[in-house]
Order: sequence, then C-alpha cells, then structure tokens
Amino acid sequence: MRTRYSNIGKLYGTYNGPPALRKGEDLSFLPHIEEAFLLEEDGIIVEIGRMADLQGTVDREIDCEGNLVLPAWCDSHTHVVFAESRYQEFRMRLQGKLYEEIAKAGGGILNSAAKLGVASEDDLYLSAAERVKELIHNGVGALEIKSGYGLTPKSEYKMLRVIQRLKSNFPIDIKATFLGAHAIPKAFKNNRTGYIDQIINEMIPHVSKEGLADYCDVFCDKGFFTIEESRRILEAAYKYGMKAKIHANELAVSGGVQLACDMNAISCDHLESVTPVEIEYLKRHNTIPTLLPGTSFFLGIPYAPARKMIDAGLGICLASDYNPGSTPSGNIPFLLSLACIRMKLLPEEAIQAVTINGACALELEDTVGALQVGFKSNFIVLDGLRDLSEIMYFYGKSPIKQVVIGTNIF
Repeated sequence: MRTRYSNIGKLYGTYNGPPALRKGEDLSFLPHIEEAFLLEEDGIIVEIGRMADLQGTVDREIDCEGNLVLPAWCDSHTHVVFAESRYQEFRMRLQGKLYEEIAKAGGGILNSAAKLGVASEDDLYLSAAERVKELIHNGVGALEIKSGYGLTPKSEYKMLRVIQRLKSNFPIDIKATFLGAHAIPKAFKNNRTGYIDQIINEMIPHVSKEGLADYCDVFCDKGFFTIEESRRILEAAYKYGMKAKIHANELAVSGGVQLACDMNAISCDHLESVTPVEIEYLKRHNTIPTLLPGTSFFLGIPYAPARKMIDAGLGICLASDYNPGSTPSGNIPFLLSLACIRMKLLPEEAIQAVTINGACALELEDTVGALQVGFKSNFIVLDGLRDLSEIMYFYGKSPIKQVVIGTNIF
C-alpha cells in the first residue's frame, strides 16, 4: 500500500547521502525541504520532494495541513522494564539525601531489584508495554532498554526475556542491553569478586547463548564498579559478541569515559562529571557521549557540559534515562526543553542529538533518525508549530499531533 503525506510545511532530516553522527558546527544545521511531501510504501520511504513536483496517484493521501514533520525520536538509554516506581525515595531526596546515601541505605537500584525479584514475568511485560506505548505516543520510533534491576541470574534473564517480547510485539526498533553490573546485590555485599565472577562466568555466556542482548553495560562510577572491574566484565562480553556501553561519570570523575573510549564502546552515558581532559579524550575516539538531562533535573545534580562538548567538535546524543528512581519520565519534548534552557543547545542541535545521533548510538543510522528514501517511515507531525524552537519554548505542552511508525499512525 502506498500512502502519501502531502502539504508538509517543512520536512526535516532530509540529509544528502548516508547520514552519519552530526558533530560540532554541523549539529546546528538541520536539513529540510519546504512545502514537501513524503511517500511511503509498506512502511518504507520511497519518495520525498516538493509539492510543486508531486505526480501520480496513491492508495491513500493524508494532508499534513502545513505542519512541520520531524524524524521520530531515537531514545538510546532507558530502563523501562521495572516492577514499581521508587516514589518513597522522593521524600528522602527532598529532605536532602543524596543518591549515593539512598543507595547505601538499601534504596535505589537495590530497592528496584528486590521488587523485581518477586514480580512475575507477565506482570513485568504488561507494565513495560504500557510505558513503551507511552513513549511511542510521545514520538519515540527507536528505543534501547537495559536490564539491571535483577542482579541475580534468574531475574536478569527474566528482564531480558521481557525486552524480547517487547521487541516482538511493537512496531519500533528495540535494542536490548545486559546490565547485570548495575550494582552489587545484597547477597554479595562482602564478596564483590564473587558477583563479578558470576556475571562473567554464568550470566554473560547464558545471555549470549540465548540471544537476549545486543550490548553489555556497566555502571562504572563512584560507589559502584571500578575501572578494573568494569574492564573485566566488558572484555568478557566482547568475547561473546556483545559490544560495550558504559554508565560513566555521573557521580564523580571516575575514569569511565577513558575506559569507554579505550574499549571502543558504542557510547558512554551520563557524563555529568566531566572535565576538559575527558572532552579531549572523546575527540580522539568514536565513542558517542550520551547525555541525560532528565536525570540532572530530577536529582538536582549538575548538567553535562553539552555546550562545551559541541563547541569542541564532539557529536553528542541525548536520551531520556527513563527509570523508576532517578528519571521517572520518557518525555522527550521536555528533555529537549531542558537541553536548550539548561545546557544552552540550539533547537536544531537538540533535535539532531535525539534523532540521527540517537540512531547512531543504537547502530540504526541506516534505517531511522532521518527522513530519506530507503529509510523507515518513522516520523512526527507537529501540532500547528511555526518554528522548531516552539517545541522547547512551550515546555510541558505536547507538540505532537501524530506519530507515524511505518504503516501505523498513533
């Protein structure tokens, strides 16, 4: 079936040639076609152009009424499979308790792990499916989901099986990441090496054998996993075909950025604690710095120095970090507001950081994150906006009229 979306005010993300990670000054230029149309067949874009050049008949014509159209968001860092929120910790945080203090008191990740351990796989799937639906309605067309709230072989595998079910039952691309090294579980409180050995010798081989994950992640930061522990885990994962992603430099200048680069990680994520040393190191490597402004907003911690990174020539990515404790939101439009208002990004920079650059962080840049012939027909129709800056300007208000994922319209 051929569907043509006509009378598009501006069609954004129309790159010349194969899209690649947008860096430095290039992030501020978002290519587009004015007074445009887009033709898709069976969920794939087969033609784009100006309305003045429109020809031929189609099976279905949809009038976009002059609205702006963007590629769907590519959210490359989430934790949307969890049993319950951690709303009880919110009051502790308001009383001045720090993230690390809450974790030491049995809250944080260990709290989520305890709840997930007693939840059924079906219940986890049903709650996660509702969150994925929420994300799609907010414009997400590609998604990464991590495990990490299991912290036992049984519970980690349960989480990853839920992610596999989500992959099978939703029309968006979903990548799975094994994050067994999210925290040291209570049972191994006095035996760190024992838990790391279990990850390396039991969990990683099983995850690989069952094809449950695309990537392996480690929380390499103060109070969690050291550089050497993280290196051991990621080297083991590489032997089983899982590429690296790393939580790095959220709580301290931990050396996680350098480890990510040295290990050719696809991305290093968080980076709220970054100095010029890390920025220079990132410039010499291909690892993508992925920034999570929603986490800084909710925890009240510093924002990653996005402006300095871009001005230094880096290509940054933005992602939601949607999770039950430190970022209980997958609202990308609000994330874009934070990126512009608090990180001083231009609208075009912020949008490309969560479209084409998000696709690069998912290794999907050949099919999503842009709107050009041969790509999936994944896009957002904005609701009456005159300029991209209004997405961020009217914070808290949904700018989305329709979300198109292939042949599906939401």
